[in-house]
Amino acid sequence: MSNIIITTKKLCKTFSNGGVQQHVLKNLDIEIYEGDFTVIMGSSGAGKSTLLYALSGMDKPTLGSIKFFDNEIAKLSNDKLAVFRRINCGFVFQQMFLLDNMSILDNILAGGLLVSGNKKKITSKAIELLTQVGLTETIWRKFPSQLSGGEAQRAAIVRALINQPKVVFADEPTGALNSASGTAVLDVLSEFNNQGQSVIMVTHDIKSARRGNRILYMRDGVIDGVCDLGKYVSGDRERHEKLKNFLTEMGW
Repeated sequence: MSNIIITTKKLCKTFSNGGVQQHVLKNLDIEIYEGDFTVIMGSSGAGKSTLLYALSGMDKPTLGSIKFFDNEIAKLSNDKLAVFRRINCGFVFQQMFLLDNMSILDNILAGGLLVSGNKKKITSKAIELLTQVGLTETIWRKFPSQLSGGEAQRAAIVRALINQPKVVFADEPTGALNSASGTAVLDVLSEFNNQGQSVIMVTHDIKSARRGNRILYMRDGVIDGVCDLGKYVSGDRERHEKLKNFLTEMGW
């Protein structure tokens, strides 16, 4: 069995809305395994993104424990959390958040140089990754506004990977893309996962969810079901049917 990289115990997140307490995460006990492509699904408001942000240290839980390779992160200060995220986590969002006034390469270098002062080494790594995701020099010399949505999202994945994070956290990474671009982005995430990169992804889309080997289904702030699919293989109809049947059982 793979090593456990993230463990939560009694994880809770509560928001106050007009004086009313809204319990978004409710006593969650979760284990995330190294090298897995973990997918979090569920209806709107189930707590998917809240859980993702808690696991990554982007948001602090109200109660409970989050251990990341045995390091308790739930009670770290904001400054220490920022350092933790920079070193251990990569992020891919529905919106790419690339800086418009910088080239694609410079966007990636900016993230890498926050961790390493060795510009030559970071530049070499950036070019290696850009090439791996199919972005040529002509493209990575451009500005974000000059790229297609799929190209920009692949560049955002490179930015997420530049510091060799323990985990890549992806929140609806194909939500703003057409089908072809979305498939290209999923192919990139699957490729890196096959190389050993741990990925945790939130999605509403069954086509995207098929890429995961482990599906966590959330309902009203709890994990209501788990589906183990094994490693992704393109064209595996049994995999698709197993996931579809699981989601039907969950009431998706």
